[in-house]
Amino acid sequence: MIGAGDARGELYERARRVGALVARRGGVVICGGLGGVMEAAARGAVESGGVAIGLLPDEDRGRANPYLSYAIPTGMGQARNLAVVCAGDAVIAVGGGYGTLSEMGLARKVGRRVVSLGSWDLGEHTLHAASPEEAVEMAFAAARRVP
Repeated sequence: MIGAGDARGELYERARRVGALVARRGGVVICGGLGGVMEAAARGAVESGGVAIGLLPDEDRGRANPYLSYAIPTGMGQARNLAVVCAGDAVIAVGGGYGTLSEMGLARKVGRRVVSLGSWDLGEHTLHAASPEEAVEMAFAAARRVP
């Protein structure tokens, strides 16, 4: 799960819903571990009985959002974006700026499918979802194709 570091209102709720749906299907939410979309997805997953793992950009576990099941400090800064996208079988992007765009590019570079839910449009390089339900369905279908 990747996306906006500052998410409120509808954007936050969309990400929370994605996290909940992933957890209900037995998936694990992996994110950057901070606020915004990362917090919302972790919250949705944990509130639905699932697991949320955050790969933090620095060494400070105290910066982790309160909903993570596991917070892993990396000390890698923005380079941790590669670890985030490599850790999952598919990526769902909700909103986001240039950090999200870099993660989407890295995901495609390493062969992960990217589902965009109100995020960057990379044409044929992304799947486009209209709802959290559709995004999770597309991500799970893409993950099944991963060897």
